[in-house]
Amino acid sequence: MYLRTPLQFLLGATSLTAAHPGLQPLRFAEDGTFQVSIFEDLHFGEAEDLEWGPQQDVNTTRVMNAILDGEQQQLVVLNGDLITGENTYRHNSSTYIDQIVAPLVQRGNYWASTYGNHDSDFNLSRHALFAREQHYANSLTANMVHTSDAGVTNYYLPVYSRDRQDRTPKLLIWFFDSRGGNQYQQQVNGTGVPIPNWVNPSVVEWFTSTKQNLSRHYQNASIPSLAFVHIPVSAMLAFQQASAGVSPTQEPGINDDNPLAPQGDAQGQGSVSGTTFTYGGQDVPFMQALLDTPGLMAVFSGHDHGDDWCMHWDSRLPGMNITGNGLDLCFGRHTGYGGYGSWMRGSRQVLVTEETLKQRSVQTWTRLEDGSESGRVVLNGTYGRDEYELVEDKYS
Repeated sequence: MYLRTPLQFLLGATSLTAAHPGLQPLRFAEDGTFQVSIFEDLHFGEAEDLEWGPQQDVNTTRVMNAILDGEQQQLVVLNGDLITGENTYRHNSSTYIDQIVAPLVQRGNYWASTYGNHDSDFNLSRHALFAREQHYANSLTANMVHTSDAGVTNYYLPVYSRDRQDRTPKLLIWFFDSRGGNQYQQQVNGTGVPIPNWVNPSVVEWFTSTKQNLSRHYQNASIPSLAFVHIPVSAMLAFQQASAGVSPTQEPGINDDNPLAPQGDAQGQGSVSGTTFTYGGQDVPFMQALLDTPGLMAVFSGHDHGDDWCMHWDSRLPGMNITGNGLDLCFGRHTGYGGYGSWMRGSRQVLVTEETLKQRSVQTWTRLEDGSESGRVVLNGTYGRDEYELVEDKYS
């Protein structure tokens, strides 16, 4: 097992700027805002040898361009399933990264990725995707946990004040690899070897140690933070299946993937060969670590293309043995024309300000490909009780 020393924990994020000398640290804008655009489930490379497959990628690029031109983001998060790995060939699978990031490169956007269950398959390697991303100066994607079964995209990024004299991060952004899919170039008796589809315990250990070291270093036990992971945790399923369920006015959003597929669930594996997994609480240590993180405001996931609601986890949900502490959990909107479903594509937006961080308040909404806005809410102490407008179930 290889885990970083305390000093490496603290220098991990800043080492990105050493690798790319022209890279500037993430900062709040001059008006005190920091906005993230999430591109979820892009699924490039699907049916690449058929006419309709490449056209899907053209359509997805059109959506990305519309979002980038319509919003004022400081960071783009590619939150898993960048590529439909089971449909690609070994010689060109990782080069889809070039097509995916072209709109970001053109505009000079910074981006950071998590990888999803479709980003690993017999002809597609997570490590090859990561290596491809490292060709680009504006890629902030990192790999801070080097155990063999951790996945790749486990890391954090600091966001600093607009005041350049202030060297203490005002916001931390955590990224986790929920893994899944099939092992690269491995087969047993002619079938693929599936990868577990939950955040590995070694990553939980890294997360816990890193939080403690950052807290000591900055003498702040609760730096505000956000987190991204592709496959949702099982608390979201428990909330969805509870008697009250997802309220269309208190948790506005589409709720068509019901039941949803969380970490550890066989449905969450995607198209895999051989033995899959049955849920047995594999994500409980990760969920507990999230709840034990002072300052963590919200966690954003994708994977279930037909869901884009948020929940306020402040109770013990049915069938669970851990109790929420007010953490908000959100789905993003399916951005890509690849992958299942024809719900109108879009991108969840996340906005914080240096002022509202003091109240642990996050604004979030979905920008749809037709330019309209959907499901704007404020994630704060009263979310889950406040009333909002219904979200229309539109298709494209």
